[in-house]
Amino acid sequence: MKFSTLASGLLSAAGLAFAQEAANGTISKGPFPFDLNGSNFTYPWPVNVFTFTSQQQKLQMAYMDIKPTCAPNGETAVLLHGKNFCGPTWNSTIIALAGAGYRVIAPDQVGWCKSSKPDNYQFSLNQLAWNTRGLLNTLGIGNITLIGHSVGGMLSTRFALQYPSTIDRLVLVDPVGLEDYVEKGVPYVSVDDDIAAEAAQNFDALKAYEQQIYYVGQWDDSYTIWVTMLNNVYFGSKRTQFLKNQGQIVDMVLTSSQAHYFGDIVSKTLLIVGDQDKVAIGSNWSPPEVAAKLGHFNVLGPQVCAEIPDCTLYQFPTLGHAPQISAPSNFTKVVLDWLNE
Repeated sequence: MKFSTLASGLLSAAGLAFAQEAANGTISKGPFPFDLNGSNFTYPWPVNVFTFTSQQQKLQMAYMDIKPTCAPNGETAVLLHGKNFCGPTWNSTIIALAGAGYRVIAPDQVGWCKSSKPDNYQFSLNQLAWNTRGLLNTLGIGNITLIGHSVGGMLSTRFALQYPSTIDRLVLVDPVGLEDYVEKGVPYVSVDDDIAAEAAQNFDALKAYEQQIYYVGQWDDSYTIWVTMLNNVYFGSKRTQFLKNQGQIVDMVLTSSQAHYFGDIVSKTLLIVGDQDKVAIGSNWSPPEVAAKLGHFNVLGPQVCAEIPDCTLYQFPTLGHAPQISAPSNFTKVVLDWLNE
């Protein structure tokens, strides 16, 4: 046996063993309550649940599992949502990927949407990656194309570092954490303050923020459904737990910088940014001179892509934080063209 073949086999075996270091659980296809874990929003595809034990409590991770709608290409794409998003906000991307032969997995992370809202949980990017890899292992899925947006992009970065041998290709879409917010001067605020800020949210505030930041001051009626989806969780049956979890998640993002690890990513990577994106965790409570330095994705995109060993950068000059929603056809074309290279 040639050394290269033997080495490849050993690496594959090591990668498989590494991938198994993850959550263990079971899959259920329902039926589930209409108000599953505090969300009564109707998803565009059937919802399944991964039940597992984490931090000494039984948790549910809701997800959609979409089969290819044409001849299968044998590959799986996993889509990770952002903070103010849920699995369904990927719907146009799901349709495009399934139409290109991919099996698509779109989970809701613990603390979000139709997944559990634990009263006591230590949120970390490593823990969320552990949970997600456990879901994939239980489904019998090995290597994946991983696509993450916003906080999901930050999580995808950590996933690619934690399980490098399981990522065939990595797509980061306007990921938060392209810069170290604390290093740039964002002052720390307590989780209690984060929870209080979450409690102050309502439909109008969520819409105003999304219109300004995600859609560069523009608004289309088709965006309203995503505000409604989010608002229903904020004021749903798990409101108290959800507010706490979201406050904890803000703290996680602020204090878990991935900005110093981009050079360690070994996956072939596509970084997509909207040049008008200004999202920066903590900019709203930072001094003006600090806030002015944050969230310049038109600058951060080229800087970060230059750090990733195998990176392709695509910039949307006129778009903001959510190109997969504001320009779905253009977005999916960019992604599929790159995946088909």
